[in-house]
Amino acid sequence: MTVAVVGMGALGMLFGNIIQREIGENNFAFVMDEKRYKKNAKKEFTINGQRVDLHMMPVSKAYFVDLVIVAVKYPGLEEALDTIAPLVGSETIILSLLNGITSERILADRFGEEHVIDCVAQGMDAMHFGASLIYTKTGQIHIGIADDASEKKQYQMTALCKFFHGIGFPYVVEDDIRYRMWCKFMLNVGVNQVCMAYGVGYGKALRKNSKERMALVSAMREVALIAQAEGISIGEKEVLEYLEILETLDPNATPSMGQDRINKHPSEVEAFAGEVMRLGKVHHIETPTNDFLYHKIHKIEKTYV
Repeated sequence: MTVAVVGMGALGMLFGNIIQREIGENNFAFVMDEKRYKKNAKKEFTINGQRVDLHMMPVSKAYFVDLVIVAVKYPGLEEALDTIAPLVGSETIILSLLNGITSERILADRFGEEHVIDCVAQGMDAMHFGASLIYTKTGQIHIGIADDASEKKQYQMTALCKFFHGIGFPYVVEDDIRYRMWCKFMLNVGVNQVCMAYGVGYGKALRKNSKERMALVSAMREVALIAQAEGISIGEKEVLEYLEILETLDPNATPSMGQDRINKHPSEVEAFAGEVMRLGKVHHIETPTNDFLYHKIHKIEKTYV
């Protein structure tokens, strides 16, 4: 396959580097607009302290590829659609590594549902600052399609699995990808927002009897209630399972929104608390913890200079 990654943040660098290493730069590129290309061309990228040469390409030189991996942050997705467009041919597969449960819909609206395979990334503790990526756990990508998916999408799924298997890429095929996406959404709504709102890493967010842990668990439980209203069977079992996953991560690391606070970048709060609040209104479910986190995070973002 030929592969393009749009987005050079934590997940883009993490998974893009793995793919480039296996298929070579002739078949791989990070694709970006001209301004970002000129800026990134001057940088010296490192992963866990080791310099890496990441193949980059301006969108002006883009061509149809077999696989597009979208790894931008949620606030940058709309802008990225124009960068993605020249990469998408009639047979192109699109995977979104974005957090939340809305990016696949946005991509399908622009490029067609037949191109988008549902995906969620989890289990990594990657942190990205400037041109540096640090991680101790690679995690994996979870992918899946609906039981009634079209013949074309089934073919694409088979081709994608064959490609990932062939290069030893960390992936899992889900029988119920919508369930897995909602589980990860629940996790992110809790840990990402709490780490940003309180300026802490995984370790402090998980301290027993702390205000951070109480907010984290409460925010997750609000998502579980909404998931049930949406027809997704998520409850206390999943809350506890995902708290156990968090316990395996580097306690000194912080998730993407915690990094946003450090880097003074716009966060994904609209994709998290914003979406929870919207769906809460639809289903007449109270979401006080997410309401609190939503306003607290927006207040923090207003302090950025």
